[in-house]
Amino acid sequence: MNPIFFIALGLFGVYTIEFGVVGILPAIIERYSISTSQAGMLVGAFAIVIALFGPFMVLLLSKLNRKNVLMTCLFIFAGSSLLSAYAPNFYVLLALRVIPALFHPVYFSLAFVTAISLYPKEKATQASAKAFVGTSMGMVLGIPITTYIQHQLSFEAAFLFCTLVNIAAGIGIAIMLPKTPKAEKVTYGKQLDILRKIPLWINIGAATFIFAAMFSVYSYSAEYLEQVMGMNGETVSVMLVIFGIGGVAGNLLAGRLIGIHMARTTVFQPIVLALSYFLLSLGETSSIVPIILIMVLWGAVHTSGLIITQIWLTSEAPEAPEFATGLYISFINLGVFIGSAAGGMFIDFLGVKGTIWSGLLFIVLALACIVIKILFFNSKGIKENMPA
Repeated sequence: MNPIFFIALGLFGVYTIEFGVVGILPAIIERYSISTSQAGMLVGAFAIVIALFGPFMVLLLSKLNRKNVLMTCLFIFAGSSLLSAYAPNFYVLLALRVIPALFHPVYFSLAFVTAISLYPKEKATQASAKAFVGTSMGMVLGIPITTYIQHQLSFEAAFLFCTLVNIAAGIGIAIMLPKTPKAEKVTYGKQLDILRKIPLWINIGAATFIFAAMFSVYSYSAEYLEQVMGMNGETVSVMLVIFGIGGVAGNLLAGRLIGIHMARTTVFQPIVLALSYFLLSLGETSSIVPIILIMVLWGAVHTSGLIITQIWLTSEAPEAPEFATGLYISFINLGVFIGSAAGGMFIDFLGVKGTIWSGLLFIVLALACIVIKILFFNSKGIKENMPA
């Protein structure tokens, strides 16, 4: 079996840990007798830990053997999930969330560098796209999967599912991933030097704003579909699965397009995202077919933002790919936090449809960053190629 399958399975596992807990928040609230806002700390704390410590954890472990670090991260994820299943109180559960959050950016960064190393240079973006299937599946399907397991089996089973996924991925990588060649030792100073690049910071801004745009709306997707599109709970669940299917397809398509024309694809993504938001803003329709098409489009362009922003950002720092990817995962989590908070504020003032305006605002900011980068910092012209 191709080792990239197990790399993607590990990404699915860690993103199910990050987002899957949302699906069992009601059970956590009941189990530990806490408030909804307290339970929400399980998600917020995870994102903040990644944003604060992600780049430094990647930098610290960047000189170690990639295969060993990947396996260690997966077994840490498995162990924290196992202990979480039997956490005696909420604060222990919260502390156990911090541990995988510290190693999340490490696994994410090394997973993509390793996946790319398995393919020829001309197929690098396709390798990233295949690995990103695990990320998109975890982000989109983690919540319904853990919810289903918790309802059908038990609270503990939801966490044990994450444990088994990460153990399977760790064993698979141990067996199937070839011994990684000794990577060139890049000094900490040389890696930190990329922080002096103005174009890199512009790309970081674009990635952050795109994720803020994405999660301004997606964070409130269930409420939007119910209140604006007129769906009941069961229909919303089906639509979110359709969203996920569109996401997987969009991710793979984006991997091919960005390999052909990076800048054009990067400009195109937020524009199509804005189009999907416009279609959502039209509200309830009498036919289910247009809604399905809108969900497929929204899912495809939303999820394609993952691989497009990652390649766009890291293309500015080919000399330090692990550290650049660590910066990426840190700032997109900041974008998730900003977007979710802004979406909530817009809802307070404008109702649920306010999330669309929040998303559009961040799309404009993202496009401004992308255009500035292309016009003023791209001496090669519009067409760019994926770095080695």
